[in-house]
Amino acid sequence: LANETREAWVNAVAAFETVSYLKRAAVTTDAAAELAQQLGKTGALNKAAQAREQAFNAEMAGQLAQARLDAQLAKEQLTRLMGLWGQDVAYYVPDALPRVPNTVSSHRGIERLALANRVDLEVARLGLEATAKAYGLTDATRTLTDLEVIAGAEIEREEENGEIETSVSPQVEFEFVIPIFDSGKARLRKAELSYLQAANVLAERAVNVRSEARAAATAYRSSHQIARHYSDVVLPLRRTIDEEALLSNNGMITSTFDLLNDARERIGSQLEAANAKREFWLASAGLTAAIYGGGSGGGGAGGETQIAAGGGAGH
Repeated sequence: LANETREAWVNAVAAFETVSYLKRAAVTTDAAAELAQQLGKTGALNKAAQAREQAFNAEMAGQLAQARLDAQLAKEQLTRLMGLWGQDVAYYVPDALPRVPNTVSSHRGIERLALANRVDLEVARLGLEATAKAYGLTDATRTLTDLEVIAGAEIEREEENGEIETSVSPQVEFEFVIPIFDSGKARLRKAELSYLQAANVLAERAVNVRSEARAAATAYRSSHQIARHYSDVVLPLRRTIDEEALLSNNGMITSTFDLLNDARERIGSQLEAANAKREFWLASAGLTAAIYGGGSGGGGAGGETQIAAGGGAGH
């Protein structure tokens, strides 16, 4: 629930941020439509060009209305997850997500962290212990692991700006150990088979947890790179284009319509940057869920317990 609420907050804030950008775009399209209408009256602009600007303005109005609806629905989703009603629903949702940090951790030990901290794995292991005690299984004769202990080095190569960087880090895999009971008594055969079935399912879950942790770390790092690309490269270039276009317009080199078109393209880049920022913060929430549990791909504690039981803005 905490993870779903965190993701809902990110989605709600991102939705209101989209509304704020589209409001600015609507001002630009309104100006372009008004200019086209005035030029049409003087005969300086034909009907096709006038209709083009009017149509774009109408489409922008529709997009803004849809964005406002999406923002309100996103806030309602957040309200439901927080369990609010009455006067409490009038809480504030910001118009912009926090800026993306300059750097993020590489999370090289993400698998170890997930295996050591995942709540669903711990609950499932406790459920297996309870099953063993219920059946009177007390002597563990061997163990089942999701992976053998691997000692060695991890070599990672990454190409950036035409150069290949190689990093070597010592690595010892964290194994997930499950005790296996074998009493050799026929009367406990059913209990042992039930326990072994649940133990193998748990071992498989541990392998999946490793994969989920690696995927979450990859998504976190990649989404950070994409978001920083927009904020550090794309948006500064758009600002430069706008500044130069304004100077050209003042010097009567470019037309007002070209200036308005550049402004619309800048808004488009800002929307893409906002979406990239949203994806980063969602990936951040997903990384936390991959380590501690609660993610959409991680299942819940209740699901694992069942396996053990089966074996036994003024907005």
